[in-house]
Amino acid sequence: MAEDSSRLSEEELNALASDEGFDDDSASLIDPEAALSAEIRPHNLVTEDTTIGINLAAVDMITERFTRHLRLGLLEVLRTSPRITADRVKTLPFSEYLQDLKAPLSVNTVRLSGLRGTSMVVIDPNVIFASLDNFFGGFGRGIDGLPPGRMFTPTETRIINIMLEVIFASIHEAWSPIMEIQCEHVGSEINPQFVQIVDENDLVIVCHLEVELSGKERGTIDVVYPFATLKPIRDVLRGRVQDSEDPSVNHDVWARELAGAASDAELEHRVILGEVEMTLGDFNKMQVGDVLDLRKFDLARVLVDDIPLFEAEVGTANGYVAARLLQAVEMAES
Repeated sequence: MAEDSSRLSEEELNALASDEGFDDDSASLIDPEAALSAEIRPHNLVTEDTTIGINLAAVDMITERFTRHLRLGLLEVLRTSPRITADRVKTLPFSEYLQDLKAPLSVNTVRLSGLRGTSMVVIDPNVIFASLDNFFGGFGRGIDGLPPGRMFTPTETRIINIMLEVIFASIHEAWSPIMEIQCEHVGSEINPQFVQIVDENDLVIVCHLEVELSGKERGTIDVVYPFATLKPIRDVLRGRVQDSEDPSVNHDVWARELAGAASDAELEHRVILGEVEMTLGDFNKMQVGDVLDLRKFDLARVLVDDIPLFEAEVGTANGYVAARLLQAVEMAES
């Protein structure tokens, strides 16, 4: 039988057992005092790595589109122009996100068709009460200092549902360039601690929006996606960003459509044969019958919006005075 090559020989075993060949300096142990003073950072081996996988730039683009559609939707419903600013999308553990939330809040769990798991929409009560005042013709002042167990009234709940309809429609429009998304409202809570869309140590992607209604009251709206929800479509998200930045993408179709749309624009132009320079005093002294010495250009100038663009010859065509374009005027000269 052939000798097993995976076994260590007797010489190798003796070399491992002995301390020969090791330098004292290289084999010295770490100083216990230095080890105690070293910085210790906890690391959870179960936690997913955020440095790979999902391209947050694509989620930022989705959030920007969501912000624009939400602004238009709230304008139509509340008859006031809200100011909405979106922060950079960030990834953090779900427990860390929950620790900054204080009841009462409108915490709504949402199921997104085409994506696994459950997402969350969190609406600040200041936004709800400011919307309530705007909807019924109030001053949009909002409210602070609500007790933690305070429930929303039926009227306030109706305002929340109206806002959720706008938010769901905005999410649908924001995701439409990437995939078809339909939002299904699963449930609502006032205490975020009662909502568990993922485990505490699992990662979530938070899209944070600052909302200002009537120029007075500020509040927030958060859209929270579980990290595991977007991870299966990370290639799609990465591809959307790369396609928009890839220099090899053919933009001829876009250029032709832009040129076709611009070609229908009407331009008012003037043709100048020459000019006369004189002072205001000489002009005021002019009388009927006076003759002006016109300094004629070698070629007429064609101006659009007082900007010289072409040099031309003036003549007639089909019984009308006409100008034939000869050459373009250099931009530096104009």
